[in-house]
Amino acid sequence: MRVSTTGAEEAEDLAMAAEVKSGAAIRSPLDEFQQKTRTQRSFIGHPPGLGWLSMSEVWERFSYYGMQALLVLYMTNYLFKPEHIGKVWGFQPFSHAIQAVYGPLSPQALASVIFGLYAGLVYVTPLFGGWLADRVLGRTHTVIIGASLMALGHFLMAFEASLLPALSCLLLGVGCFKGNIAAQVGDLYAENDPRRADGFMIYFLGIQIAVIVSPLVCGTLGQTVGWHWGFGAAGVGMVIGLGVYLTGRYALPPEPARDKSQAAKRPPLTGKDWRVIAILVALLPVLALSLVSNQEIFNAYLIWAEKNFQLVFFGETMPITWMLSVDAFVSTGLMALVIWFWRWWSKRWTEPDEITKIVIGTAISAFAPLVLAAAAWRVSLTGHPVSIFWAFGFHIVNDLGFSMVLPTGLALYSRAAPKGLGGTMIAVYYLHLFAGNMLIGYIGGLLSVMSAVNFWLLHAGLMAAGVVLLLIVRAVFGHILAPAYGEAKAT
Repeated sequence: MRVSTTGAEEAEDLAMAAEVKSGAAIRSPLDEFQQKTRTQRSFIGHPPGLGWLSMSEVWERFSYYGMQALLVLYMTNYLFKPEHIGKVWGFQPFSHAIQAVYGPLSPQALASVIFGLYAGLVYVTPLFGGWLADRVLGRTHTVIIGASLMALGHFLMAFEASLLPALSCLLLGVGCFKGNIAAQVGDLYAENDPRRADGFMIYFLGIQIAVIVSPLVCGTLGQTVGWHWGFGAAGVGMVIGLGVYLTGRYALPPEPARDKSQAAKRPPLTGKDWRVIAILVALLPVLALSLVSNQEIFNAYLIWAEKNFQLVFFGETMPITWMLSVDAFVSTGLMALVIWFWRWWSKRWTEPDEITKIVIGTAISAFAPLVLAAAAWRVSLTGHPVSIFWAFGFHIVNDLGFSMVLPTGLALYSRAAPKGLGGTMIAVYYLHLFAGNMLIGYIGGLLSVMSAVNFWLLHAGLMAAGVVLLLIVRAVFGHILAPAYGEAKAT
């Protein structure tokens, strides 16, 4: 039987009043906000704030992935050519520093390493952004600063000379924006609200829409009109995202108090809290292995695919960046299917916890590099590019698994985080993407020194190791990190 909104609110008000009378509840503004959002279902069964935050993230990801779709191709095919590289401010000492660590690098390997550094560091700077939001500025102001820096960085990418300042602005901007807006999504829900994981999947569904569109817009402009047009389009997208975020501020969770008198009321971290933090940190390198196949799509995969897939249709060559849109289109459909599937499953059986879903997703995605290994083996036999349908097979398998990995991990860290550390622990979660992209930056450089078959088999082997380690984590620590909804966290 469906309970009316008014009746549900009255019932929850009575329950809260009883908790307050018994001394069991702390009525902070965020607690009261989450109590109200339990009955708010105006956005696909979720609070309206999810819609505003998701749309803001759509435009931020449009700008981010539009730029990322071009970055390694831009460096390999244009900027690192002898006639252009001398125009980049400060590049010579920067390149020397990188090669002092990695050794002599070809232009392709150097581009791969720089891409890996950038794609990895965007998941380190959220630590600073989380601290800035939790302790100084609040999440809303920090997100606004981040969006502004990102827009500036994208526009600076339109000039060859300002590559390094542009990447610096983007790194700081993403650091301020990404972790805090995701933490605001988590703050829409009470700790035991089972809609949280579903909400994060809807949030990521919006991101997938951006990934479909951005390579078609930014990638096509960059590859067919001019690289700088593509980067400029990414900057425009970020400005739009900032406007959406500012418009929807009324629906966002209230800011936690940051003055000293209120901060003193925050409960100190307990022994259980420290154990949870230690487990979540130790889990990061394991999660990094779960993303090896997916993160390579933006790096060496583009270089390899451009030469090994049949891309000529009706006499025209398809820009390789369009494969990112294909990937996002497939991923969006599969993510919607996965959301529907788990909703259907939960009505009949007990829904698996977050760690179990991550194990399932990683196990599926581990088969995706095997598809590319088979395609590479066929190319080695025939000496000709293979059909684009091999790419479709890779993306379908990878995206089916990935739809249960990254968004579900966000839900896990958001739920397991100790009180008052939501933004910081979301930033800690993104460190596994730093580790994964650093790994991919190194592995991507191996494309020029090892066979393509072994290159993709290496990816599959790393992900298989991740599945084994995740199963161990689930068996030993699952009851602490992801208790069944309605149960207290294990101590």
